[in-house]
Amino acid sequence: MALFITLEGGEGAGKSSLAEALAERANAGGANVVLTREPGGTPLGDSIREALFRSHDINAWTEVFLFLAARADHVERVIRPALARGAVIICDRFTDSTIAYQAYGRGLDQDLLRRLNREATGGISPNLTLLLDVPVSLGLARSRAETFDRIGRESQVFHSRVYEGFGRLALAEPDRIKSIDAAQPLDAVIEDSWALVAARLARLGFRTTP
Repeated sequence: MALFITLEGGEGAGKSSLAEALAERANAGGANVVLTREPGGTPLGDSIREALFRSHDINAWTEVFLFLAARADHVERVIRPALARGAVIICDRFTDSTIAYQAYGRGLDQDLLRRLNREATGGISPNLTLLLDVPVSLGLARSRAETFDRIGRESQVFHSRVYEGFGRLALAEPDRIKSIDAAQPLDAVIEDSWALVAARLARLGFRTTP
């Protein structure tokens, strides 16, 4: 039986490092793990990612449709086949990011974005979403140690709206979206996250001892 896990959160939340750690532990327990990300995960998705993050002048709806094109390709080529073969998928960002960044951050119509997400995914939804909750100021300070992409360079006001959006999503779907204190050291974030993932894996019969 497949398990679809997504990692969400604002800039500097540590999603990529967490994804790798969770994949390593799940693999050790015998799971067939697919570690992927959005936008990306396919050659087309990677090309769109480059355009999205390196370009300097993209309007809000162009941004949305590029993200959705990458997602549709990703679902068709990676996620749906992995679900069909019973894999454990760990994906860095998915549909919740569209609502947080483009609806709350950009101010675009949330209902329309949800409908477009459903079209792009064919209705596929994660079984578990880990929301890495880190204060905006801390997340942006962490990101400044790396190369900011176009979205990362947005104002703190924008990122505060995104943070609020993620919080509202978590309140609306508490059974799926679990908040993790990502202001902690990475080791603590990994342990808190693994406890949630391990519980789901155990139900599928996988070994979950770290």
